Amino acid sequence: MTSIFHIGLSKDFSLILNDADDFNVIIQVGESKNKKEFRAHSVILRARSPYFKRALSSEWITKENDMIVFSKPNITPAVFDMVLKYIYTGELELKKYPGEIILGLLVASDELLLGELFEHVQDYLVKKQTTWVQENFVLVLHTVFKLANCKRLQNYCLESICADPRPFITSENFPSLDKDILYGLLERNDLQIEEIDVWDSLIKWGIEQTPGLGSMNSNRIKWSNINYEALKKTLDSFIPLIRFAEISSAEYFDKVRPYKSIIPYHICEEIEEYYFKGTLPMTTTLPPRSGIIQKIESNIIKPRLSSIIINWIERKDSNYNGKKKDTVYNFNLIYRKSRDGMFNNIQNICTEQGAILVLIQVKYSEKIFGGYNPIGWHNNNPSNNRSFNKRGLYSRNNLNQYLSTKESFIFSFENNEDIKNMKISRVINSSYAIYNTGNGVNFGGSDLNLENGYLSLSHSGNYENLDINLERNRYGMECLDDSDYEINQHEMDQHEVEEIEFFRVKKIK
Repeated sequence: MTSIFHIGLSKDFSLILNDADDFNVIIQVGESKNKKEFRAHSVILRARSPYFKRALSSEWITKENDMIVFSKPNITPAVFDMVLKYIYTGELELKKYPGEIILGLLVASDELLLGELFEHVQDYLVKKQTTWVQENFVLVLHTVFKLANCKRLQNYCLESICADPRPFITSENFPSLDKDILYGLLERNDLQIEEIDVWDSLIKWGIEQTPGLGSMNSNRIKWSNINYEALKKTLDSFIPLIRFAEISSAEYFDKVRPYKSIIPYHICEEIEEYYFKGTLPMTTTLPPRSGIIQKIESNIIKPRLSSIIINWIERKDSNYNGKKKDTVYNFNLIYRKSRDGMFNNIQNICTEQGAILVLIQVKYSEKIFGGYNPIGWHNNNPSNNRSFNKRGLYSRNNLNQYLSTKESFIFSFENNEDIKNMKISRVINSSYAIYNTGNGVNFGGSDLNLENGYLSLSHSGNYENLDINLERNRYGMECLDDSDYEINQHEMDQHEVEEIEFFRVKKIK
């Protein structure tokens, strides 16, 4: 057995960083008044960073008095201090640093090819710095869209803006947004905003971006034809992204028509024909921007998966883009294992709570499982729901009985962002949809059973086959074939749970 002594190693390397006098590298960071020199050891820098391995090679280094001198003016002293602590000790406490410093650390770790640190900082910003990120969307977007490996934070920013665009488009920094980022936002179908507001924000952005118009603001009385032509040039690529058919004739007359000269002639003709004849425009053929994304505030799944689950609840296609007239659900978190601890009698948490959504993250795998129970679990009291015992006989006592529903289902995702390989299994035998054990959370008797910190999965025939394939169970054993599975059913299908979330589901519209 290998003995591990990482704590002592980290402490000793920290002393080397802070107190050693045998350094051979001086690194100058920062600019102007915010400059600082750091002393380090080339052997450690080269071992920990592919960037430094290359930069400190013999053909690149500059020496002064037998000391390697290296300059990084684009990294601030506060950020580089964090970088060195990570390199030497493998430890970093981000809680005490403001968001702007952490964002700088993200950029520095990308440049210095510190992949482990980069992923950690990106994850921290998404999970722990959401308020700061949302208050500084323009700064964050301009930063992360320059980083090819920062897709997770990019997607988080875009999805958050789409879910609630108004604070962003009305912020004082919005007119300075990069044109490529704005283009990416306006071409999305899930931007939850009225189309006339999209138009207003685009005009505001275009005025600020057009030389000579920003100082004149929106006082069009002073504009000349040259000014309109300049604005037209600025917004030329954006106009086709506007869903003019979603703008009312009154809104068009009041807010769009004054800028008619910046819209290509053929688009204007199509728009006015639509208002007079009801003929849909042929050029601007993008779907209505009326998509509604309802979010489940989960640590297990990403927001995109929320829409898929809601579509399943509504018996719609997984990729259905919600409309304003659609049913709106409230998902109220009533239990999270990492927050509330593990309970032996976990069903008690969701007893008499109504419809329940269950999300489960298993250990040693990225797979996510869950189930939707539209009727909830019940206690010993008689219920209006028909219930059956394991022999199929009707009972007025719901405990240890089957509850009947045609709308329950179980599901799986390959990971928390999976939108391609997810699987749903709807109830087939509605009389045996939910088993009211009084202890665990159970769908179909054995199709999906959560009890005592373990998830059990099988195919009873009460639900469609979920066709799950967890390669190894908690014992590290492989399930080879159906006969092997049946022989070892109680052992082979149990998987230790990492995280659990229960949401009370309620229609609010």
